[in-house]
Amino acid sequence: MKLIILAGGSGTRLWPVSRKNIPKQVQAILGEQTLLEKTYERLRTGFAAEDIYIATNQVQAELIKQQLKELPLSNYIIEPSRKDTAAAIGLAATKIHHDFPGEVIININSDHFVKDEAGYIKMIRLAEKVLSEQPDSGVLIGVNPTYPETGYGYIKMGENLRELDGAKIFEIAEFKEKPSLEKAEEYFKGWEYLWNIGCFAFKTDYLLSLYEKLLPEMHAHLVKIEAAWGQSDEQAIITQEFNAINPISMDYGIIEKAPKLFVIPADFGWADVGHWRTVKEVLSETVDQNVLKGNVIEVNSAGNLVYGYSNKLVALVGVKDMVVIETPDAMLICPRDEAQSVKQLVDKLKAEGMEEYL
Repeated sequence: MKLIILAGGSGTRLWPVSRKNIPKQVQAILGEQTLLEKTYERLRTGFAAEDIYIATNQVQAELIKQQLKELPLSNYIIEPSRKDTAAAIGLAATKIHHDFPGEVIININSDHFVKDEAGYIKMIRLAEKVLSEQPDSGVLIGVNPTYPETGYGYIKMGENLRELDGAKIFEIAEFKEKPSLEKAEEYFKGWEYLWNIGCFAFKTDYLLSLYEKLLPEMHAHLVKIEAAWGQSDEQAIITQEFNAINPISMDYGIIEKAPKLFVIPADFGWADVGHWRTVKEVLSETVDQNVLKGNVIEVNSAGNLVYGYSNKLVALVGVKDMVVIETPDAMLICPRDEAQSVKQLVDKLKAEGMEEYL
């Protein structure tokens, strides 16, 4: 089994710490280690370094190599340009299929928090077992919701396939987009709904057959790329063919259209570190607890996340449920419950040509 860590995203909702050239996955958002380093170490508790691959882009590759010195250089799959997740995973699948035909691969996001790491590794191994019995299928790991979240997609479970190593395996009935609060509350009450955490496993030959069926134009480029691996003109052909791909997400292009998918419900203390509110939730034991980093002092304040990244003193008096992120060139201040909207702020910076802050 080979594990592909997707590490090419931009993480705009964690601005101003996450920037275009130094995105959230290579930043120490939750502690001393970066999100990527923590993801890699988590996987190393169950897998050898040579079984872990990094899918990223040219801008971030050198920085990642500095953080993951143990990882073989041959395990970096570097995209010539950003073409969304279907292309990124397709490129990685062709490389692994070329070197290990029919190997099981699983997609791992570089910015997730996991509390029960042993339980997480167990679910990955379980997905591999399911594919050994059901090779012409895909297996997703879904997480049982702990509250009605509107920022995640959902998986609706169908018929129970079987039980394996104490876990139930279900067919997937359908996917649900990010819901309204009313719908999210309905999903939370229903046993059959799981958070879709974007973790899916396939055998490479079957996955590439789905590209041929569902994304034939992209597949044609991937076929040429696979033939180029190991050749003298490898890089030139990869650049030419990959740059010609029309971008589409893996969810829209493949996952939501695949004919045979299963899901394993899991509980391993998961969170998508996608915005500052999640950071606050992961790091605090209670809603009213302050999470403070840097040169920060507070009086009569509660429920705040305050990160100071310069020597400037950040002082709070009577402030509640706010996010305050101070860097040498920018400061973010927003209500904790508006953390999802930081992406709109970054979009506005782009629209107004304020590139130096991106």
